[in-house]
Amino acid sequence: MNIVKKSITIGGKSISIETGKLAKQADGSVVLQMGETVMLATVVAAPTAKDGVDFLPLTVDYKEKFAAAGKIPGGFFRREARPSDGEVLIMRLVDRALRPLFPDDYHAEVQLMIQLLSYDGEHQPDALCGLAASAAIAVSDIPFNGPMSEVRVGRVNGEYVINPTVSEMKNSDIDIMIAGTVKDIVMLEGEMKEISELEMVDIIKLAHQAIIEQCNFQLELAKLIPVAAVKREYNHETHNEEVKKNVFDFCFEKCKDVARQGLASKVKRTELFDAVKAEFKAQYTEEQLAEINGFISVYFSEVKKKAVRTVMVEEGKRLDGRKFDEIRPIWAEVDYLPIVHGSAVFTRGETQSLTTLTLGGKMDEQLLDGVTFRGTEKFMLHYNFPPFSTGEAKPLRGTSRREVGHGNLALRALKNVLPDDNPYTIRLVSEILESNGSSSMATVCAGTLALMDGGVQIKAPVSGIAMGLVAEGGKFVVLSDILGDEDHLGDMDFKVTGTAAGITACQMDIKVDGLPYEVLIQALEQARAGRLHILDKIIETIAVPNPELKPQTPRIEAFNVPNEVIGAIIGPGGKIIQALQKETNTVITIEEIEGGEGRVQVMSNNGDDMKAAVTKIRQIAFPPIVEEGAEYEGKIKSLQAYGCFVEILPGTDGLIHISEFNWEKIAKMEDVCKEGDIVRFKVMGKDLKTKKWKLSRKVLLPKPERKEEEVTSESKEA
Repeated sequence: MNIVKKSITIGGKSISIETGKLAKQADGSVVLQMGETVMLATVVAAPTAKDGVDFLPLTVDYKEKFAAAGKIPGGFFRREARPSDGEVLIMRLVDRALRPLFPDDYHAEVQLMIQLLSYDGEHQPDALCGLAASAAIAVSDIPFNGPMSEVRVGRVNGEYVINPTVSEMKNSDIDIMIAGTVKDIVMLEGEMKEISELEMVDIIKLAHQAIIEQCNFQLELAKLIPVAAVKREYNHETHNEEVKKNVFDFCFEKCKDVARQGLASKVKRTELFDAVKAEFKAQYTEEQLAEINGFISVYFSEVKKKAVRTVMVEEGKRLDGRKFDEIRPIWAEVDYLPIVHGSAVFTRGETQSLTTLTLGGKMDEQLLDGVTFRGTEKFMLHYNFPPFSTGEAKPLRGTSRREVGHGNLALRALKNVLPDDNPYTIRLVSEILESNGSSSMATVCAGTLALMDGGVQIKAPVSGIAMGLVAEGGKFVVLSDILGDEDHLGDMDFKVTGTAAGITACQMDIKVDGLPYEVLIQALEQARAGRLHILDKIIETIAVPNPELKPQTPRIEAFNVPNEVIGAIIGPGGKIIQALQKETNTVITIEEIEGGEGRVQVMSNNGDDMKAAVTKIRQIAFPPIVEEGAEYEGKIKSLQAYGCFVEILPGTDGLIHISEFNWEKIAKMEDVCKEGDIVRFKVMGKDLKTKKWKLSRKVLLPKPERKEEEVTSESKEA
């Protein structure tokens, strides 16, 4: 075996990469280790491209093995199943960073697999996956314009930290993943607590320095691997230069004419571009088209892209006629749906989101049972992108990776503005009803509106905008609020969300080499102006959160109790808490929290029921002292031949002897009362032997007058 192992220190943490020992039949494989977190990355590329494939069929898979953390998977089969949302998000991070770096004409199927083999609970694997994936390609003979690497940036006590540990992240106010090459940044995604645009640039510059070190480290590693010295040859495209020239000569100016019209309708623009293509194809016979039709489609797409970009850069005209910093028309509405706990419609141009809010209790929290995290999540945001939103008919195959990613970005944009004392489990669902660019940002805006409509007291409203970039002929333009076509034809998709005070989340994918920092700064400043414009539209719709929850929303009251009384509230086998829920028609949950306390949550749709449940729980947790001589009202718990036991206070009973129930003589307790009856009584004292409270009901009843014959009889006897 030709085993090669090298190490590098980044941010004070040592990373080692080994190759040549495991998975040697893959085209490239590496084992990466930081601390005691270990992962295996492998890559295999097909020798040739399949017929008719004109794109890169890249698949990135990431799997966390439960054995890595000494766990056994849950579920019936007790084995790793479909990817979790967390795994899907890591796959997307790696895919988005790698895909632009393969040669444009390389169309062989590439499968990259990353497996977490050991997890120490401190060194986070997601920050290492990009480095592992790129290193696996670097030690192979697969063509690649890398290497690439990723790092996470946190900020702890005001100091930036590269690849912070789990412990460090607990005190961090930012969480950003950034990927790049030696030359450029290619991808970033993260969340933060209202930072400025200049702080964002500083973070990117700091991350890029670490990325450069890791990329050079991979180049040094690859030099030690003979197979990586010469990349494989390939020829995955055939061309017809004559057809290419004819398409350009005939279609370029016509496509520019369509681009100049500034049509707001995507459908109308598509019709006009299709008409240009059809006009060109009309020159040929059916036999000729059978031979060259595939070439025409490829070259027409190239001509259309160049025409649109040229009109933007040279003539300053966008596809829909807007200025570069102009936002599409916006209309919004709240309280659109009955019954739901909050709702909003947000429409910007031809992109529309209908978002609903649902508020639930502790039992509604999402259970997360993964390798790196086990716990619950009380804020969920789900994004659905049905095919009708783009006028298409496609089969539904379950939740896509794209839907998971877009929903997560919107969630990260909103999570830090939720109230700190929020007792509810919150679920937002964004249904994209129309889409022509920036539907994730429409979700952020609609989510803000739905939260405020539902009476959730968010700290500040959040808006989002997608920025674009077109660089052509040494010139560039930055586009605000990009269309779907501008995203497809452009060089950057930069989504930024935030409040009036600063940025809360961002996501950037760059397709062009050499993005200068001054361009990035311009994009961020232009994004800020756009965000504030959209924020004004949100505030026009609803300025502040509604002061009250909607009538149909369940009410929740939560409070802390001493840890030692949790058992008394729950009771043997849950008897007391179950009885309380049944009596008061409420849902009661209790859990241990930090600080030696328990957190009780009571959820109800009825105010009287809520009050009754809270009162009873507080009486158990903070029991008042039973006072001798005081009067109480309580429930009969059980009947005995000698009397009945009555609840004085929750958890404290006493005995009303049969002789103390009524002034009249009683033969059987069953004749005068039953279990569950509420009676009023007086505390007479404690029995010295049993230590039970002695109670009397009869002393509170009027004493009956003695009959005349009884008095006469007593006088005669005297």
